[in-house]
Amino acid sequence: MTPKHLIFAATSDIAGKVRGKAFPAEQLEKRLQRGVGWTPTNVQITCFDSIAESPFGALGDLLLIPDAQAGADVTFGNGTREHFILGDITKLDGTPWELCMRSILKQALKRLHDVAGVHLISAFEHEFQLRSPPALDNQAYGREGFELQRALCETLMAALETAGLKPDSIMKEYGPNQYEVVVGPSKGIRSADDAVILRELTRSAARSLGETATFTPIRDIASVGNGVHIHMSFVDNDSDPVTYDPNGNCGMSKLTDAFAGGVLKYLPDILALTAPSVVSYERLTPHRWSAAYNNLGFRDREASLRVCPVTAKDPASVAQQFNIEYRAADAAASPYLALAAIVHAGTQGIEDGLSAGAPTEEDLSLLSPEALQARGFVRLPETLQTALDAFAAQPVARQWFPEPFADVYVAHKKAEMAHVADMDVPTRCAAYEATY
Repeated sequence: MTPKHLIFAATSDIAGKVRGKAFPAEQLEKRLQRGVGWTPTNVQITCFDSIAESPFGALGDLLLIPDAQAGADVTFGNGTREHFILGDITKLDGTPWELCMRSILKQALKRLHDVAGVHLISAFEHEFQLRSPPALDNQAYGREGFELQRALCETLMAALETAGLKPDSIMKEYGPNQYEVVVGPSKGIRSADDAVILRELTRSAARSLGETATFTPIRDIASVGNGVHIHMSFVDNDSDPVTYDPNGNCGMSKLTDAFAGGVLKYLPDILALTAPSVVSYERLTPHRWSAAYNNLGFRDREASLRVCPVTAKDPASVAQQFNIEYRAADAAASPYLALAAIVHAGTQGIEDGLSAGAPTEEDLSLLSPEALQARGFVRLPETLQTALDAFAAQPVARQWFPEPFADVYVAHKKAEMAHVADMDVPTRCAAYEATY
């Protein structure tokens, strides 16, 4: 008997998990038009497969409609073929469902263009770890650490290229069995599609070689965490870069400065969407090169929002390379939702004519709360509950999203928190390691 080739129609949900339904490959054209059936309460499945309180109950029907431009069809060296297509969740009449993460990002990108006349160019950098014991200790950034997993690195980069992504680099990172993989930037929704595809293909490539990859925010609080760094720049309708101004604040154009100012102002309120797990807050602490304050950094990896260096010398190339980097995110977040939150905050900054202010150059953890407040800085929420409270209490941030979103999101995360409430920190870390 010859196995029937199936294509998996997929969605990245609130939990940052990729779920969906498979169909026979010969039905592709039909499914691109009609999709596959989906259920509203699926949105409340947590990362631990409990179901949060849902406003939908057993009622309702939706469609998950794959997008032919967003997927992967890769065959690994062990002969395993993995074929999936990302898509949008719609109502039965084909209109976007309010709680589809991909549609929420599309709305944010449209708002940015309506307000500022620009398109977002972005890229996600990912850190991940292998769950097997390291073959060698003391391999931070090491050649041997890379060579031990050369087969995985080469398999992954080939898989990403096959899926239409632009592989940039891969390295042995600082932590035990930790690696960082980088792909080139894409325009609009595509960069978030790329992030989802990268995570799935990383897990698949590792599995094909007998390894297990995890993108958990942190495995061991005595060690490093795994972040997601989101690089952003802007182009106009003619695809000309508009992010850079040599005379602007840290080289930022007025538009970029205002966007950055909005991100920093609302960062405490969107953190629950970009760092959405209980253990995310074990990583977001001072001196971890992650993010702990709502500060701008000029080539500073301790800042939440960083102005990145460029390697070019001529003005045109500098303008092409220039970008800012959001560092307060991890892979427990759906890339669509994380990017949507950042884009909305930045667009609010453009609408309100904000500025990011001067970059910090000192250790903010040494300043008192009063000194921080005097300079417009705050310590970011230190628990998921505090971050959720900040989001729920911020009417400006809530109104960026469709009406049911805020309440559904908070209920979802409360169910996730309840699952780990009685665990100690190491057990919580292990639980998230297993699911991400």
